[in-house]
Amino acid sequence: MNEVAYLRDLVIILGFGVIIVTVFHKLRLPAIAGFILSGVVVGPHGFGFINDVHQVEVLAEFGVALLLFGIGLELSLEKLRRLWKLIVVGGALQVGMSVLVAFAISRTFDLPGNSAVFIGFLVALSSTAIVMRGLQQRGEIDAPHGRLILGILVFQDFSVVPMMLAIPVLIGTDIQTDVYLVTVLKAVGIISAVLLAALLIVPRILSFVAKTRQRQLFILTVFLICIGTAWLIASSGVSLAIGAFLAGLVVAGSEYRHQALADLISFREVFASLFFVSIGMLLVPSIIMENIFLVLALLIAILTGKSVIVLATAKILRMPLRVSIMTAVALAQIGEFSFVLLFSVQGSGLIDKTLESNLISAAILSMFVTPFAMSFGPRLAAGLGKLSRLRRQLEVDMAEDATAAVCDMRDHVVVGGYGFAGRELSKALRDYEIPHVIVDINIENVSKASQEGVLAFFGDVTSQEVLVKLGAECAGELVLLVNDPGAAEQAVRVARKLAPGLHIVVRTHYLLDIEPILAAGADEVVPSEREAAVEVTSLVLNRHQVTAQQIADHSLRIRNQTEEDS
Repeated sequence: MNEVAYLRDLVIILGFGVIIVTVFHKLRLPAIAGFILSGVVVGPHGFGFINDVHQVEVLAEFGVALLLFGIGLELSLEKLRRLWKLIVVGGALQVGMSVLVAFAISRTFDLPGNSAVFIGFLVALSSTAIVMRGLQQRGEIDAPHGRLILGILVFQDFSVVPMMLAIPVLIGTDIQTDVYLVTVLKAVGIISAVLLAALLIVPRILSFVAKTRQRQLFILTVFLICIGTAWLIASSGVSLAIGAFLAGLVVAGSEYRHQALADLISFREVFASLFFVSIGMLLVPSIIMENIFLVLALLIAILTGKSVIVLATAKILRMPLRVSIMTAVALAQIGEFSFVLLFSVQGSGLIDKTLESNLISAAILSMFVTPFAMSFGPRLAAGLGKLSRLRRQLEVDMAEDATAAVCDMRDHVVVGGYGFAGRELSKALRDYEIPHVIVDINIENVSKASQEGVLAFFGDVTSQEVLVKLGAECAGELVLLVNDPGAAEQAVRVARKLAPGLHIVVRTHYLLDIEPILAAGADEVVPSEREAAVEVTSLVLNRHQVTAQQIADHSLRIRNQTEEDS
């Protein structure tokens, strides 16, 4: 009968989830918030359709484990290596400052030192699941703020390991030093072995299985690696969720990561939904109503405090205002690993029960508002960007040096972004002696351009002040080659208002981005998705000896078709 009860619970969860998320979609509200609200409705503290709290906790742990496996699968050790500076410096600053600030505030309210440290641990962590899901849906993972967010989140996730190992000390468990040292070394050894396996063993196993061409066997092997790695790491005293995240990194290190992701995408989406619903089930509306002012005070303190700390972190990393604000908004909540830490100390007396309940309520509310905040982030960044005094406080903006350099330019090209496309465009413009100026928010790109003899400045192309200093009012063309569609749309809107006659060309990744960017005032939008289709079609037809004119006709048809679809 227990199996039937679980099936009944799943039917209720998925049924209410479908209904509420459909309504949220019609209202253009974030789906994640809809799943959390579904959990509140069906949970033991809502209408009580599901009353077994233990089953709720099992669903939460299992859901977050599989969700984080999917997130780890989308990363790779190579990608983490490229982000090492943001991970190590940005993550350490954010986590360190969050723990210290939370500790200091907790001590002012006479909380014991060990409790204050633990609260610092809870507050320092953000929701990898919610934030990454939001970035994926908005296509912003490779945007500048997306990379900074990812770097900080990865450091947070790995920092859970030492936090878990510190819990026995904080609780005051009577442990012998040699036993504790063995436990720490065991955890470090197992995690190191897992990372080594990611490089040496797992790729060979997946290669062997893939050669059998048995899809079922491949899926089974991936699940075995996920569950086996998670179990192995969990047996060392580290959480199951961390084990699943590392298991995802293990599989991501192989050449078959894309196949594994494609085979597991439907499973991941289902369990991601279960996780968000299960988080909503933990919310107790009666506790919120009884302690409404304290819960709201905690919520405001968490959101405000973490936002300020992330802004400070971004300033130290010399990030521009837009990136700083959008990162701060995205990371202001408390994350799922905080619940893992909370569940591990239940019954220990480390935190007062009333404070624990209020913290859980504030944490879930912070997760609920995050999707809305991320949607509002670009407009907030644009609004605050108009405050010149605030910009000077938060942004390292070397575009102010551009005025003298571009004062004699007329009909020049302003190029936003100096990645591969920006470099190639700049090279072509130099070949034909067409005057142009580069602006980028990546200091390394600006430095590289300057070394190559290109007139380049550090600045945020979405800022009217920056565009004025780059001579956009007297320029002939603005070319935007940034990876953030929201930033491109904002830059177009600002540039069109500043220079109505300016010709604006935008490169974007997806067809869905075309309509809003054109509506903002762009003259031409070039989606990489369309050009890739044109290039692939041309290459294949050419190999089959189709004439050049026929290939050109097909390319034109693709371009016209994608414009209609967009």
